[in-house]
Order: sequence, then C-alpha cells, then structure tokens
Amino acid sequence: MWYSFCQFWCQMSLVLAFRLRVDGRENVPRRGPVLLVSNHQSFLDPVLIGVGLARPVHYLARSSLFESSKIFSAIIRSLNAVPIRREAFSKESVRECIDILSRGNALALFPEGTRTRDGRVGRLRAGFGMIAARSGSTVVPALIQGAFEAWPRSHPLPSTRPIRVRFGRAIGPEEVRRLGRSITERVQRELAALESKVKAR
Repeated sequence: MWYSFCQFWCQMSLVLAFRLRVDGRENVPRRGPVLLVSNHQSFLDPVLIGVGLARPVHYLARSSLFESSKIFSAIIRSLNAVPIRREAFSKESVRECIDILSRGNALALFPEGTRTRDGRVGRLRAGFGMIAARSGSTVVPALIQGAFEAWPRSHPLPSTRPIRVRFGRAIGPEEVRRLGRSITERVQRELAALESKVKAR
C-alpha cells in the first residue's frame, strides 16, 4: 500500500515536471523474477524505472545513503532499496541480487556503473547475465532518455526537460542461459536499438 501510494504521487509529479512518457511496459512480466537492465543518466533513474510498472521494483544503493539520516534510510528501505558496501557485481552485491530475484521480485540494475557524462549509453559491465541465469530471471532492457538533459551530473538541481522510458523485448530465462556471456552484448544492442527508435521520433 505504501509503495503504491508513493509510486502514484511520484508518477504524477514526474509527468507534470518532466512530461514523463513510459513505453513498452507490457514487455515486463507482472510475476516472477525480472532483471531490468537500464542505462544510467541521472539520480532520477531508479524512480523513473519503477513508476510506470504494475509491480514493485527493488534497487541496490550505496550504504552511505542509509547512514546519512535515519528518516531517509527508513524511507528508501520501505521503497525496496537495499544497501551494498561495494561496487556493482562484487560477491556481496551478486549474492544480494540473486537473493532478491530468487524470491520472485523485480530488480533494476544500472551496469554502466556510473551516470553518463554525455547522455549516451555507455558500455555495460558483464555480470548481470550470471545473476539472471542463476536466479532463473527474465531480462528486460530499459532505456532512459532525457534524464541527462534534465539533471546532468554537473548540475546540483534538475530542470524541466521531457523524459522518456522505454522497455524493450523481454529475454526469457531459457534464452538467458543459452546466450551465456554474450547476453551483455545482446542487451547493449537492444539499448542501442531503443535509443535509435526514440531519436527517430
């Protein structure tokens, strides 16, 4: 109930402030483990990935975010943020991801490792395919466009620019296992294709 309440008001706020548009949400299964693999444009990205979906989404977050304020820590924990002490795809974070997904949840990852410096989709770090394979998860590529212009890493506050989120075709568990390590390149291509479609409109 709390998650749905926050999701509703976040979505309304983002639509009003950034004319947020979400496409392809039907590609995200409503049940079972789902790994959402997204590019990383701004601090808004975790919220942008979750607001348009009909199911809760979990996230990994730096442990320092949970240590700054007890109130803030309680809020982000209630919205499915999970603290990790090391960088993405360390043994600790991999175990945490597999545990979340094995319980049938949706998890968002940003395998570029850091926010973009120029707005373009960067190289994805390998590792998320192993997480998906071990947890029997479906992988869904997710493209965020416009968040870099709205809140680049060099600006302390966001500005009102249009933002679009587009979910690509789901890659089922069997295909994930068949692709093996090549899933990284597969998702990289999917994100590039989504980016081209958005720019063409």
